[in-house]
Amino acid sequence: MTGDVWLPFGADEIEGLPDGPNYLYWDGDQEFPGDPGECVFYVVPYMKAPAISQRPLPDMTSVQVVQTLSAGIDHVEPGLKHLRPGVRLCNARGVHETSTAELTLTLILASLRGIPDFVRGQERQEWRSGFRPALADKTVLIVGYGSIGAAIEDRLAPFELARVARVARSERTTARGPVHPLTELPSLLPEADVVVLSTPLTESTRGLVNAEFLARMKDGALLVNVARGPVVDTEALLAELESGRVTAALDVTDPEPLPKGHPLWQAPGVLISPHVGGPTSAFLPRATRLLTDQLNRFVNRQPLRNVVLMTGDTADI
Repeated sequence: MTGDVWLPFGADEIEGLPDGPNYLYWDGDQEFPGDPGECVFYVVPYMKAPAISQRPLPDMTSVQVVQTLSAGIDHVEPGLKHLRPGVRLCNARGVHETSTAELTLTLILASLRGIPDFVRGQERQEWRSGFRPALADKTVLIVGYGSIGAAIEDRLAPFELARVARVARSERTTARGPVHPLTELPSLLPEADVVVLSTPLTESTRGLVNAEFLARMKDGALLVNVARGPVVDTEALLAELESGRVTAALDVTDPEPLPKGHPLWQAPGVLISPHVGGPTSAFLPRATRLLTDQLNRFVNRQPLRNVVLMTGDTADI
């Protein structure tokens, strides 16, 4: 197999890459490393703006595979309209589960146990003791039960929960129990003490957490968003936070980055982390293992992993 492979890492940083392709480095911050028309396998730079990720696509007339290094594909999907039919889009399933699940648990525990208040107290040398909610005996609802949702439940397992409820686009059964369809979400929300969002951003999930969704959450419930900012209607969330009826822990926001002066920064009962679910020390080894496996499959004409759609096909793979 000949042709260019665009990588956001140096090829010498990745063990086991197959011989044959011409490996070129591009992480979005430089000029194109070669002619986009000669690229056959495009690895999208990680954590770059959609405009950067999509910039070479109109000129990639020979590309066969577009590989993201994120679980979500919303930052690159609009640019696929420029590609010829039959190009496979693959996501990074298996790369971010560990880090995102860790952060989810961190946000839940920090919010329930009042860690932000302790930090503020430490800065002022104030001893802020008292009773705080525990995670034990709580009901957690995971909205978006793919590989990341399952990894989150794995981390929740030792915490003596009353129940974990799972919601995904379609109903199914897992080893841990049933996964409910989205249509059952309204009946599950009033029972949940913690609602975790780990769903991809699609037309059906954009604005999913609206005023009606939030109104169904029980008083005192915690909303945790490790999905995408636009899954949540920010104005509706602000109204609930300012009333004090619910709390929130947000790794993603809408808008993002959250600008200075935005009311979310000062809203009561909210903990904000700056979209750090994926970028940890766990990322690079998992990302390079995925790329090595995918490129060996590609060169040897074997089925690729994580194919989520194909250009020219209106149905997901």
